[in-house]
Amino acid sequence: MKFGICNEIFQGWELAESMRFARSTGYDAIEIAPFTLAQNVCAIPPQRRSEIRRMAEDAGIAISGIHWVLVQTEGLHLTHPDAGTRQKTSEYFCHLVDFCADIGGKTIVVGSPKQRNILEGVTLDQAWSWARETFRKSVGVAEQRGVTICFEPLAPSETNFINSAADAIRFVNEEPSDHFKIILDVKAMSSESKPIPQVIRESAPHFAYFHANDRNLKGPGFGDVAYEPIVAALRDTGYDGVVSVEVFIFDEGPKAIAERSLSYLKKVFA
Repeated sequence: MKFGICNEIFQGWELAESMRFARSTGYDAIEIAPFTLAQNVCAIPPQRRSEIRRMAEDAGIAISGIHWVLVQTEGLHLTHPDAGTRQKTSEYFCHLVDFCADIGGKTIVVGSPKQRNILEGVTLDQAWSWARETFRKSVGVAEQRGVTICFEPLAPSETNFINSAADAIRFVNEEPSDHFKIILDVKAMSSESKPIPQVIRESAPHFAYFHANDRNLKGPGFGDVAYEPIVAALRDTGYDGVVSVEVFIFDEGPKAIAERSLSYLKKVFA
């Protein structure tokens, strides 16, 4: 199994430093949150994108992809009733695909709960249709650039639009493409009524990325989620992609989070 880690864990570090540390710790890949580089990916010029790609090559680490893709952006929303807002969001997803490909990434994780919430007066059917329409063009670009867009089911406490892996699969399957899949996240799956291993098995082959964390918003092994059944389920599905550490509480500091998370993952995947 390949292991990755999200770069926002390394708050205040230079990106190259984060890459070198992650690789020296034993990670195979780093996952980049664009907001750690710029408020809008369109502001990241070609030379900087090439530089990021070279940084990773020099560090000997892969860039698995990008996530938190709409954080700090303005005027973007997947299910907004205003057609102009959705069009702007659709175009931005195309820019995200290009950015991801330019830096050598293969996966875009789309969580962005605030920018997908169903607003007052909008029905679920409307939101569903509008979100499909918003993704359509970028899925085509993703096919051309060799990038996979992974939609993330999130807990009801985070968003009111697509809260289960089953619904996320139904959503992406309505825009059928090998480059439009879902991502599974341990923290998010903890909110489902089904056991996490069952969700994993039932989601194959529709998930193309995996986030490792805990229901307590910390890293794998930092809480009470047992990973042995999760590992068994991943192996049963034949998943051989990246298992990427994504945390939301950084109390232990980046070094401890990175080192302890990877140590735990290597133990349970041994």
